Amino acid sequence: MLTLPDPDRSPAADVVIYDGECRFCTGQVRNLRRLDIGGRRLSFLSLHDPRVSERYPDLSYDELMAQMYVVDGQGVRHGGSEAVRYLSRRLPALWPVMPILHLPGTAGLWRWAYRQVAARRYRIAGKSCDDGACSIHLGSPSAANRATDVPAGDQAK
Repeated sequence: MLTLPDPDRSPAADVVIYDGECRFCTGQVRNLRRLDIGGRRLSFLSLHDPRVSERYPDLSYDELMAQMYVVDGQGVRHGGSEAVRYLSRRLPALWPVMPILHLPGTAGLWRWAYRQVAARRYRIAGKSCDDGACSIHLGSPSAANRATDVPAGDQAK
């Protein structure tokens, strides 16, 4: 199994905050880890880790459940599709897809696509939690559909 870099051991790395109880999400995080050649650009925290609420009190549980976040070295929070777009600039292995993700006028499309996948992530890959938390997401995608990606320049540090 692939070991994920911990932010406490990689203080200079950007922090990817993801749903650690979601199979789809953990699979994508493992892919990101592989794409971070050398393993120095990214570290990872499950949103269920108590350190998340301690370090990032401005990010609510509902916001974190609605979308992945990347906190960069300057403390800027990139959420949802903006996080994906940010990672396409940050990881050289993703540079080939960067032009597509940054085509002028397509940000709204990427936000919509991200919300659709995020709202259905438990259905896509199945449940991976035993405490019943997954059932919250299997009923209605409304929380993820209400979530909005805020451009990095507009987010609080």
